[in-house]
Amino acid sequence: MIYLDHLTTTPPLTEVVDAMQPWLRGQFGAPASLHKLGLEARDAIDAARECLAKLVNAAEPEEIIFTSSGTEAINHAVKGAALANRRFGSHIVTTGIEHPAVLGSVAWLESQGFSSKRVGVDGQGRVDPDALGRAMTDETILVCLHHANLDLGTVQPVAEVAELTGERGIPLFVDATASVGWLATDVQQLGADLLALAPHRFYGSKGVGVLYKKRRTRVENLIHGGVQENEFRAGTENVAAIAGAGVAAEHAAAALGQRASQAAKLQVRLLEGIGQAIEGVHLNGPEPGDGRLPHQLSLSTGGVEGEGQALMLDLRGVAIAAGAACTTRSMRMPPALRAIGRDADLAKGTTLWGIGRDTTEAEIDRAIELFAEVTSKLRSISPVQ
Repeated sequence: MIYLDHLTTTPPLTEVVDAMQPWLRGQFGAPASLHKLGLEARDAIDAARECLAKLVNAAEPEEIIFTSSGTEAINHAVKGAALANRRFGSHIVTTGIEHPAVLGSVAWLESQGFSSKRVGVDGQGRVDPDALGRAMTDETILVCLHHANLDLGTVQPVAEVAELTGERGIPLFVDATASVGWLATDVQQLGADLLALAPHRFYGSKGVGVLYKKRRTRVENLIHGGVQENEFRAGTENVAAIAGAGVAAEHAAAALGQRASQAAKLQVRLLEGIGQAIEGVHLNGPEPGDGRLPHQLSLSTGGVEGEGQALMLDLRGVAIAAGAACTTRSMRMPPALRAIGRDADLAKGTTLWGIGRDTTEAEIDRAIELFAEVTSKLRSISPVQ
């Protein structure tokens, strides 16, 4: 299998699996217990917390909160911050191309009496910081913005936005579930008050998410009934997945530059190769470079449907995503493509390519060859022309 769906998830490192194993077998204690097994589990969580804090340059490990997923971390940040600051206002500013967990959380808050403003983006999917600033009012109590867009690859000017929110004393939540492990992510430099990340996107395990919460940032607890995570999130922690996340964070910090550089070279090779092999292929988002995730490509191909391309590639041993990485099974047009003005018919032919740390040039070349083959076949029988 040529796996080019690293945007959706990544295979856990061998070191991650090895770190998880003890907590699934003999060392099965609950972290809240006072006996030896419980204390060992607590120590493992604390060690992982330090690794995640170093990865994003948190001021202290206690600013790292473990959840069950990146989606839960986003829900905690958006809903929790809005509810905690409701006495100061009820207005939220975001964009229309955020992760479904962000937009879904904002929609739920609207059902509870909050209001929101979704700021548009340009043709590359980049938001104008001044437009976000103009959308803020005296009632604004939260701004939500992704570090990089999973569906377009666009890197956002988070630090510039943070200057505006900081001047107004408005908390800034940054969704970094697509970028951590592939882009340098420093919460101090970004100016984030809250930041979510997903270890399974940088070779950790599924079943754990991470929320960075800057000290003194007000966030209401959403899950009650326990004292875990400094009384912020009730429920017995997933020790195995958390231990794995710590190891994944260590490897991400050590290999970030090399990992990103290698992926960026293959990204260009993939884009140029497909462009030479197939007519009518359009790149969504910015050109490869500093303004784009180094391991992501979103391509819209005329005269075919992306789902068909992905399914036929799968039969030939190549795994990619169709449409949007987090909603591949949905037939709806991804909001990010609509936001940049992509034609609806062309958008149907969208595929997402995620390069990994172990992807080779030979795999890229073979994927290009097979993509050209299935595209030609589909065009010969497709009613979408």
